[in-house]
Amino acid sequence: MSSPVCSCAEHATKLTQQASVMRREIKNLRQQMDGSIRAHRKQMSSLQSILTDCRKHDDRFQSTSKSPSQNPSGMNQLLEQGRIQTVPIGYISSCFAVKNGTPRQPTVCSSSRARLKIEPSVFNNPEHSLVGLEQYSHIWIIFLFHKNGQMSCKAKVKPPRLNGQKVGVYSTRSPHRPNALGLTLAKLERITGDTLHLSGVDIIAGTPVLDIKPYIPDYDSPKTRIEDTGENEQTSSFTNPHMAHLRDLDEELDTSEMSSELSSEVRVCPVSTSDFSQSEQPGSSSETDVLAEVKNYLKQQHVFTENSTKDKNTDSSEGTSDDTISLTSSSLKFGCDDYSAIAAWVRSPPISKLDVRFTGNAEKELKEFVPHDSTDGTRPRFQFLKGPDEAVAAIIGILSADPRSVYRRTRCQDRLFFFTLDTADITCWFGDGFAEVVRVKPVQSSEPTNAV
Repeated sequence: MSSPVCSCAEHATKLTQQASVMRREIKNLRQQMDGSIRAHRKQMSSLQSILTDCRKHDDRFQSTSKSPSQNPSGMNQLLEQGRIQTVPIGYISSCFAVKNGTPRQPTVCSSSRARLKIEPSVFNNPEHSLVGLEQYSHIWIIFLFHKNGQMSCKAKVKPPRLNGQKVGVYSTRSPHRPNALGLTLAKLERITGDTLHLSGVDIIAGTPVLDIKPYIPDYDSPKTRIEDTGENEQTSSFTNPHMAHLRDLDEELDTSEMSSELSSEVRVCPVSTSDFSQSEQPGSSSETDVLAEVKNYLKQQHVFTENSTKDKNTDSSEGTSDDTISLTSSSLKFGCDDYSAIAAWVRSPPISKLDVRFTGNAEKELKEFVPHDSTDGTRPRFQFLKGPDEAVAAIIGILSADPRSVYRRTRCQDRLFFFTLDTADITCWFGDGFAEVVRVKPVQSSEPTNAV
């Protein structure tokens, strides 16, 4: 009979391997524990520093708020340092319930509507603070970006219209800023008591409003500063021969010549936010403003034509003087472009506008909605919008500007997009150069609808 083979060596080898695995696992556990301990200590130190700052701030605030009349220097010092405690004057009630699908600029969706009620805690008679505001057509709204989710910000951001390119945060209107303050222009429809009824808004419901100011184009729009621009041109013409030539040309042009060129030369300036006004400055005439713009354009065109003729008659090898101002057809400016300048990507972004269309089912579902003042209790009712036609205009304005973020635009192209407009939940999808609405349903609950 053969003797049995001893397997002690194999068992020893297996036990050695298991011990090595256990040592590695214990080492990994120790590393994880050390990392957790370090993170815990870091969090505790940050909490302690925050609590210390809060205590200092509370002590400082109590010393000034308990008796401001007895310690006015402390309050003045806080004001001089820019450390003030803001109190919202009211909260927006808007047709946009969540950030998703809300226009990024007020001109994107002119049919959007909202209300702002002045808080009674700010004034004993809130309606008194609105006396005289009905004389204005538009107002500035200073508000707080309360849905940023975090207070941190970066020096460079990626605007959605730049499709991922980075620019400085102060050259954009990004909500993620050192101070999360927003500024928007809204149309004032009417005022009832202490409530402002607005349209053309890009603010979500519940937004804290810190202040409102009337929009005055005479002060807020560079286009209205024609006289100041003219004075500067006259001053600079004494040192610039080219500007002196323009001044001589200005003297030669009369009103009759400009009127004859009005039909062939005038080009309408694109409507911008700064042009929203229904009133004119007392003592001014719209005809005078138009003629002034036409005069400026004709001056530039005359010089451009003259320089083009000279260029054709001059040999190409001859150099030009450094003082010569070269004008091209692209440098001719007219209207609002002559008084202000903006980044090129604002008007010509890398992404183009989208075509918006509705499926037959979506159109049918949208027509079921009735205005807010309707007496039909069996159909879904809008709270802000006046009817399906206004809702269609709002949806087209929102989707044509592509409300998706850069991440969703590049990584989630095949996913449905959801947003809420007034009391309707909108479902759509994006294709190559278009957006299609596939479903419109009434909001079922008060919970915000999150996008996929």
